Amino acid sequence: MARRKLIIIGAAGRDFHNFNVLYREDGEYEVAAFTAAQIPGIAGRKYPKELAGKLYPEGIPIYEEAELPALIRKLGADACVMAYSDLAYAEVMHKASICNAAGADFWLIGADRTMIRSKKPVVSICAVRTGSGKSQTTRKVVEILKKKGRKPVVIRHPMPYGDLREQAVERFATMKDMEKYKCTIEEREEYELHIAAGTVLYAGVDYGAILREAEKEADVIVWDGGNNDTSFYKPDLQIVVADPHRPGDELGYYPGETNLRMADAVVINKVDSAEPKNVEIVRRNTAMVNPRAKIILADSVISADNPNLIKGKRVLVVEDGPTLTHGGMRYGAGSVAAQRFGAAEIVDAKKWAVGSIKETYAKYPHLERILPAMGYSAKQMRELEATINAADCDSVVIGTPINLGRLLRIDKPAVRISYELKEKGAGIEELLRKF
Repeated sequence: MARRKLIIIGAAGRDFHNFNVLYREDGEYEVAAFTAAQIPGIAGRKYPKELAGKLYPEGIPIYEEAELPALIRKLGADACVMAYSDLAYAEVMHKASICNAAGADFWLIGADRTMIRSKKPVVSICAVRTGSGKSQTTRKVVEILKKKGRKPVVIRHPMPYGDLREQAVERFATMKDMEKYKCTIEEREEYELHIAAGTVLYAGVDYGAILREAEKEADVIVWDGGNNDTSFYKPDLQIVVADPHRPGDELGYYPGETNLRMADAVVINKVDSAEPKNVEIVRRNTAMVNPRAKIILADSVISADNPNLIKGKRVLVVEDGPTLTHGGMRYGAGSVAAQRFGAAEIVDAKKWAVGSIKETYAKYPHLERILPAMGYSAKQMRELEATINAADCDSVVIGTPINLGRLLRIDKPAVRISYELKEKGAGIEELLRKF
């Protein structure tokens, strides 16, 4: 009997994971193609045969998602599998309509079906939107576990933008490991602070193989989620972070609401910089869909390593890229710091944007003045550097989690912004004590 043909709609992460755990060895289905969105430079490559398995001796091609209707017809696809995250509900249904109109079913896979079970206890940290504060929450969880005498190992949501064969299983324990795996700015933003704190971190492509390696050295597995995706591992304790700067999004984005409904505890972050009425909206929505979840309020405490470079200055603000792009935020920690520490002006970064940075502003028209730290390739990092150095400003406010000065040659005074989770009470520690 002919195998049913599938196209997996993705963004170089969840799509590969779904294939690995559901379809790689299933002779009933043939994954004829992946499509790529959100992340530049993914399309035009192949999911390599070394990772695709014996049913795919030629590997699997990756196309731009814009080609999807033609691909469905050309390949005779029976169904398209939705496999990436942080999408507004309307956008998900637009994709469903495109697939249905072209003759294919549209599938959403249940979260539990793609979760791998671990031999070790698993704490997962997920979110309702990109940029809610998962990373700082993960660092807090890891810190508490270490104080309790445990050895946590972090496994990070995938960002495999290079050679997938070389990135199948990545282990990070020193800063040099980021050079070894040719990490992008986005990867460094997620890995660097864990490594600096002495925490071992794994990432890559094959999350079954990754888990087997991490279990060899961990007492507890800590899943550090990406975007608002669901966990790749079956959690024993599920913590979900919500953002009152985007009230209502917790019920309007896929699969963020899924996370909200599954959560054992919901951390409402950034309470110190959000409107109280918006905090209450998030609290009310959480209680409505998941009354059993413990709600924890927390501040995102912002500090600057040299506030004098902000006060009274005309500043260029550089923010975390994904938070501003598919996360939909108009500002981040750098913007909050610029206002809090008395900047005279936040200059309009768009005036000096070049190359792919300029294209980013065209693709995400909600962005105003703030510069997203796009760096998915060496070329894009050079264009980011050129944009910063061309800007007419007194200083640069770096609101990314990493020190961009180590990667870029910035020819202006720069101030680095840090942000850490501070709970109102001992909610997370109490959760982990019981866990």
